[in-house]
Amino acid sequence: MQEAFVHESSYVDAGASIGAGTKIWHFCHIQGGAVIGADCSLGQNVNVAGGARIGNGCRIQNNVSIYDGVTLEDNVFCGPSCVFTNVNTPRAHFPVHGVYEKTRICEGASLGANCTVVCGHTVGRSALIAAGAVVTGNVPAYALMAGVPARRIGWVCECGKRLPDSLTCSCGRRYRLEGGTLVQE
Repeated sequence: MQEAFVHESSYVDAGASIGAGTKIWHFCHIQGGAVIGADCSLGQNVNVAGGARIGNGCRIQNNVSIYDGVTLEDNVFCGPSCVFTNVNTPRAHFPVHGVYEKTRICEGASLGANCTVVCGHTVGRSALIAAGAVVTGNVPAYALMAGVPARRIGWVCECGKRLPDSLTCSCGRRYRLEGGTLVQE
């Protein structure tokens, strides 16, 4: 089994767990208690808090902080400088001391560069959040979201391509709508 790689400029605190084959590049900080799965890639200047959970096969680009309360399931992509929050009403003079909102990014979802995911929400399986979008609510599986605040502008296939009205992707996957929810056939 291949060991994790940690660049010499990065810090991994005692008590952090890093899966086999994961690569942690320049100037990262992995705090004690953080859990990172196997075969992940963390770009330059990534911070992972002690209460964060990252699944297998995730790709986290440069300048992303994964805070306490944030969970990335398997195969999530976080574009450069995407932002997570973990407190809905932050105040410097009234700190919450460990009481953080939970945010879940489901398997295969992709978050575009400079997007923001406001805490307390779930981004569904294989959803795609456009660059610069601001997610202020739950996102259904396979949704293509854009804008401020983010709104669904279409559907995407598991492979990432935008779905036509027929909901059949050029890759061969087929979908159907069930009560406003997209389901793969």
